[in-house]
Amino acid sequence: MTDDRFHRAVYVISVAAELAGVHPQTLRIYERRGLLAPARTAGGSRRYSDADLALLERIAELTDEGLNLAGVQRVLELEQTVAELRAQLDDARRAHEHRMAELTAHGFNPGGLVPAVPTGRAVTIYRATRGPASVVEPVTRDG
Repeated sequence: MTDDRFHRAVYVISVAAELAGVHPQTLRIYERRGLLAPARTAGGSRRYSDADLALLERIAELTDEGLNLAGVQRVLELEQTVAELRAQLDDARRAHEHRMAELTAHGFNPGGLVPAVPTGRAVTIYRATRGPASVVEPVTRDG
């Protein structure tokens, strides 16, 4: 299913409730609690998308596990944060790969260069110098 179709709001509240296996009043409660934000028609009627139905399924899973609605809301917020951070990480990885390709094209040989990563309180930083062999010198700093 295309992303546009997944997010197209087409279901009236009674149909969405039936598809989700809940009472229409439950959908209104979820909306008041901020768990669900259905689209509205010009006349103010709610319209639900397949994305909303997927969210309702996730809410049902979490409530079946014993979470109250406040807990469900927190889990959904955290899942959204994780998704955003993953997207940022993917972007950073692509930028890093692009930069390394540029450096390689300009004669830099990354060889065994490893990105700086925290190890306890110390961080190992690699300093590279340009040249025929591209010497890489590890430098460790605490802090």
